[in-house]
Amino acid sequence: MWDLASGQLIRTLEGHSSWVKAVAISPDGKIAVSGFYSTAVRGSPEPLKLWDLDSGQLIRTLEGHSDQITAVAISANGKTAVSGSLDTTLKVLDLASGQFIHTLEGHSLVITAVAISSDGKTVVSGSLDQTLKLWDLDSGQLICTPEGHSSGVNAVAIHPDGKTAVSGSLDTTLKVWDLASGQLIRTLEGHSGGVSAVAINPDDKTAVSASYDRTLRAWALYADSEISTFIGESGMTTCAISPDGRVIVAGEASGQLHILRLEGI
Repeated sequence: MWDLASGQLIRTLEGHSSWVKAVAISPDGKIAVSGFYSTAVRGSPEPLKLWDLDSGQLIRTLEGHSDQITAVAISANGKTAVSGSLDTTLKVLDLASGQFIHTLEGHSLVITAVAISSDGKTVVSGSLDQTLKLWDLDSGQLICTPEGHSSGVNAVAIHPDGKTAVSGSLDTTLKVWDLASGQLIRTLEGHSGGVSAVAINPDDKTAVSASYDRTLRAWALYADSEISTFIGESGMTTCAISPDGRVIVAGEASGQLHILRLEGI
């Protein structure tokens, strides 16, 4: 855990036996859910871990997937988490009880990304099978399967208004989707390498993407245009935007963590 203002390390949460692939923090900042991944132990059931961020203590370990965890998201009300796995399924978790509610099945390859709409009604998942899937969170039923990417989907984010989603793919593009119909709205092109992560600014107008081409790019969602670019030393692996929309945190393969002003990249 890091202090964004000072860049200082606050706390290290220890408990996983290999590198952490997925982390989500509750909206109130009190708990986190993490999942671990290791290429050395493929096919091994691995648990989610639930953490108290004030104390840094492990609250519980949650077992349910038959393989390792690759993605996790927490709902806006902080009551539900959704995890994705190498086992090609998603699982819906009640955070208060630690019980799994639904198993979402339909993807044919590894789940790489998951997001929950702000109203808590819809889940969007991305997979190396080149598709996204939209799910009803309450029932666990599949709504539709948007297709359009020519390679695996690596990242997905849902717009704050819950009407659109943005996906990033190994095909180097980002795509903007209408969640009501599952139809493609537009394609954003500019990266020369696969897109590894995407985040949407709370201002509703911009998105940020990270890519293995060493760049972090900011986009005007409704103008089909790139706003600015930051170039790192190695492939960019992740990105996130602060709740006030002013700060981007991005990680790269070299191990560096960048804290950037959105207007300055």
